[in-house]
Amino acid sequence: MFNKVFVANRGEIARRVIRACHEMGIKTVAIYSDVDKNALYVREADEAYHIGHSRPTESYLNIPKIIEAIKLSGADAVHPGYGFLAENGNFARSVEEIGVCWIGPPAKVMELLESKCSSRHIAREAGVPVVPGSIEQINSFEELERWFDMLGAPIALKIDLGGGGKGIYRVNDKSQLKDLFEASGRESQAYFGGSGVYVEKLIDKPRHIEVQILAAPGKKAIHLWERECSVQRRFQKLIEESPASNLTKEEIEQVTQMAIKIVTYIGYENAGTVEFLKDEAGNFYFLEVNNRIQVEHPVTEMVTKRDLIKAQLEIAATGKIPFEQDEIGRTGHAIEVRINAEDPITFMPSPGIITSLQIPAGDGIRVDHSIEEGMQISAFYDPLLAKLIVWGNSRSEAIERLKGALNQMEISGVNTTIDFHKKLLENSAFLEGIYDTSLISTLNSK
Repeated sequence: MFNKVFVANRGEIARRVIRACHEMGIKTVAIYSDVDKNALYVREADEAYHIGHSRPTESYLNIPKIIEAIKLSGADAVHPGYGFLAENGNFARSVEEIGVCWIGPPAKVMELLESKCSSRHIAREAGVPVVPGSIEQINSFEELERWFDMLGAPIALKIDLGGGGKGIYRVNDKSQLKDLFEASGRESQAYFGGSGVYVEKLIDKPRHIEVQILAAPGKKAIHLWERECSVQRRFQKLIEESPASNLTKEEIEQVTQMAIKIVTYIGYENAGTVEFLKDEAGNFYFLEVNNRIQVEHPVTEMVTKRDLIKAQLEIAATGKIPFEQDEIGRTGHAIEVRINAEDPITFMPSPGIITSLQIPAGDGIRVDHSIEEGMQISAFYDPLLAKLIVWGNSRSEAIERLKGALNQMEISGVNTTIDFHKKLLENSAFLEGIYDTSLISTLNSK
């Protein structure tokens, strides 16, 4: 096992990794920008290194500076968390090249998956259905027009290296093509290094289903069941749950085996998530592979009673998955809501200083966070404040527990999505578990 793990991230996921390491007797190293100097996760780590100003490009995205800190720390492994450089194959390769273990898939696999076009090609080769559309990048407006004519409205215009719900444009009419093609080019240059675009037939009102996997060298992989992630705004998830509502045993078997086929085909290693869209006819289509731990991993941990961060550490250290497929049961129902520093109606970011804080507690309640009173919530970073996760013997029990926990939770000084989640829990479609990715737009229109 490792002696010292370098956590190349910030906030709640850094704190989560640090806790798992300490429980396994592993020392930890944190990094911080100017604004995070006194953050909880920094104080809880065994040592910490300042890596730059608050702007992400000068700190958490600064590969040379982070590599320098890794060398100085003497760490023998790096955990990237999620976001920032977690899915950056160049960063993973830089870590490997200095002889430090990367807690994640090999850089060569990550580089394949960075491109959505490459991922779609891999899925198709593995025999897994993909949404109809282009497999290669589109190089001209004329080519885009031809694809629009072939697929028919509506289509989704996507930046190849986009992620986190960014870089996706809905095109309802051919007259929109030119403006959106140019807009995608500008966004690509600003955020994704000038990546090209591709198109897919837009699936209206799909369900977003993902499968948690663990994999080891030798094309060995297991799944830890599925999660439902259909409550989204601007293609970004707000609520996740497991089991997914109203899926048959046959559908669960189908989607989990599709995920296993993809990760074994490419020689994936460590933790990852394979995402799918399910259309109204019941067809599953491959969406992407997230080659990192997910924000919503606690949902799976609550129903399987398995610690995914510790599993990541064990796989990276030993090359073996710490349990077999037939050992992965699932009990009860878990739901996670993301508490963001955002306006609960417009979802616009709400930076500021937390003036008071009350974190809920009790049986079946878990809160992953790295916030405290007096903390500055910076506009530079993702607005996630905390993840509130509840477990119940049934979905209805989990929902009732979630209602109580949300009523307990108080965060003052910034706007939050607490009230949005309370409102959602009054929605009949959500309560019945019969909903899709259009739920929030329906909610906000009332």
